[in-house]
Amino acid sequence: MTARDQIPAPRKTFRERQFEAREEAILEATNRLLASKGYDTMVMDDIAHEVGIAKGSLYYHFASKEALAAAVMIRLLSSTRAQIAAQPQDEPAIARIEAVLDWTFRERLAGNIPHLPSTSEALREHLTDDPAYIDELMALSDEIGELIEQAKEEGSINPELSDPFILYALYSRSCDPTLDFLKAGGAMSDDEIVRQMMVSTLNGLRPVVEVVAAD
Repeated sequence: MTARDQIPAPRKTFRERQFEAREEAILEATNRLLASKGYDTMVMDDIAHEVGIAKGSLYYHFASKEALAAAVMIRLLSSTRAQIAAQPQDEPAIARIEAVLDWTFRERLAGNIPHLPSTSEALREHLTDDPAYIDELMALSDEIGELIEQAKEEGSINPELSDPFILYALYSRSCDPTLDFLKAGGAMSDDEIVRQMMVSTLNGLRPVVEVVAAD
């Protein structure tokens, strides 16, 4: 280690810390509003009111509603990757997939995961043109893809199912509105909703067991 390596990073100024804290508050508020109101009905005035700042201050941090939604999505992808990394490496791959799926369902039920419509052309274009978003999405897809391959090798996922199919199936279930309908209905607890979502999702991925009829 050189003397240069031992030099501590310069401390952030109060203004820099204040800027970062405000940006985090903006992202938190946007995440809540996207989860509760949705992208189409959320406006910048809503976010400014939620944070308690002037709308003009929002544009000092983010240039547009699309940029804000992209930042929230990057944050969500990063949090999901952190959940994958937190799983014990000696656990079977399917157990790690289950743990991340369970976390995703519970975050959805808690209102911590935003709903972004695929019908918004402006948002789609912004996300496609955002290198940070693409990098996080590709990294997450690669990490889940590795778990899928391991689970197939371990015999816990049907090898007849293609890796892209399984990946998109997991993505789609994490956005499944069934969670919202069951939560709104109030007839089931969060634990029961998660349990049934887990069973219905994972049973479709398991290897097919052939039953041999007795003579």
